Amino acid sequence: MLSYFETLTLGKKEIAMQAGNPCNHNYFVMKGCLHMYFTTEKGTERTVQFALEGWWLTDFLAFQNRSSTDFNIQAVEKSQVLSISSEQQELLLEEFPMLEHYFRIIYQIAYGASLIKVKYLYDLSKEEIYLHFTEHFPDFAQRVPQYLIASFLGLTPEYVSEIRAKNRS
Repeated sequence: MLSYFETLTLGKKEIAMQAGNPCNHNYFVMKGCLHMYFTTEKGTERTVQFALEGWWLTDFLAFQNRSSTDFNIQAVEKSQVLSISSEQQELLLEEFPMLEHYFRIIYQIAYGASLIKVKYLYDLSKEEIYLHFTEHFPDFAQRVPQYLIASFLGLTPEYVSEIRAKNRS
């Protein structure tokens, strides 16, 4: 089964997928951490998703449609990933049809997580969003740079620093 995948070692901040290019690969994180982001017209990077060990990351819509992506995927830290092209994934699923169920579950979980994030962005204050995130994902909050967490939560790094200082006192 591993013959369908390519093993990649990504250095910290190395780009695996670049906005504007065709989205031809799906990435499985064996070790490390990746994030997917886009850059606004003002040049601000906005993280939309992270992937830790055991998680998949790609622009699922562009991957499925074999179209260009609006997102970048970058290593947050040195990472080892398995990369599978859309063509190889189709061949893999032909040979191992039971994996259709596995990938369907992966896509459903990713979609559900996106819905929960949108709910929090509408329902909670900025401070509540940050505190909820750090309470539910304390190890992750310590592992990933605060500016990336701020970007993911729609906050500025300065605001996150204020919240952290306020909660330390």
